[in-house]
Amino acid sequence: MKLVILESYVMEPGDLDWSGLRALVPDTVEYVRTPYEEIARRIGDAELVVLNKCRMDEAILAQCPNLRWVGIIATGTDNLDLEACRRHGVSVANVPAYSTYSVAQMVFSLLLTLCQCPERQDRALRDGYWQLDIPAGYGILPQVELYGKTFGVCGYGNIGRQTARLAQAFGMRVLAWTRTRRPEYAGDGVEFVPLDTLLAESDVVSLHCPATPATRGLIGAEALARMKPGAVLLNTARGALVDEGAVAAALEAGRLGWYAADAFAVEPLPADSPLRQAPRTLFTPHVAWATGGALRRLMEITANNLAAFLAGREENIVN
Repeated sequence: MKLVILESYVMEPGDLDWSGLRALVPDTVEYVRTPYEEIARRIGDAELVVLNKCRMDEAILAQCPNLRWVGIIATGTDNLDLEACRRHGVSVANVPAYSTYSVAQMVFSLLLTLCQCPERQDRALRDGYWQLDIPAGYGILPQVELYGKTFGVCGYGNIGRQTARLAQAFGMRVLAWTRTRRPEYAGDGVEFVPLDTLLAESDVVSLHCPATPATRGLIGAEALARMKPGAVLLNTARGALVDEGAVAAALEAGRLGWYAADAFAVEPLPADSPLRQAPRTLFTPHVAWATGGALRRLMEITANNLAAFLAGREENIVN
């Protein structure tokens, strides 16, 4: 069999270790990046493909009759036509839960930056200032203690659940809203409440839902109006969960305290996005998932998925 790797890295060249897959399929061809118009030609007569952001649709599949397995080195499959893959007899395997700890960690990286401004404090100290002498121009915010505050988790999957554990470690009361209540959640020490209750009572609201027709625009003008005045909204999930124009308006009006995000409706964040001009924002360029530990886990699971397919078993098949 032949394996074609259409995208060899995610953040920078060399950040992914392909040795596990090469050991399984010695006949492996690797490309750094592949534009859409080159996908079918590069796949050629290969049976196996690994990709990340490349599209896989009916037009591509029709030109690759030997293709039998696509491994996407991600959890989301928005760029793949899963139904077309099924029709063509192509199994698609994704990588679930590889970045759970990294994304939950980013939630608190963002939140703690707002609470105590360590980078700004460091810059002021290095410039010769100390405590009350720091000029207002450094943008030092009043320090905030998380202990005793209420943390709301919207979406209680793997990442939401891990984020709740971290909030509890800070001594926060945790509320959660989820469409699925599982028996194993009973011992988590979390209060499961309706979304309206969570919004009204939470000092911090953290989004962890998938982007589905039911959750798109979940946090719009009405939801923002129901939030506690001055609350912090965190989005490390999907940009589509939020009406970014409504968020910008709530920030401008002073009702929303802060908006910190690692995901946006359009990526990269457009130059004309209303979020760029809104006050009290903190953004990272969709990198919460990209720690070294998460990337190693990503490749381990991908290799396991491929090994299972070669052995005639299904592992993380999503179609």
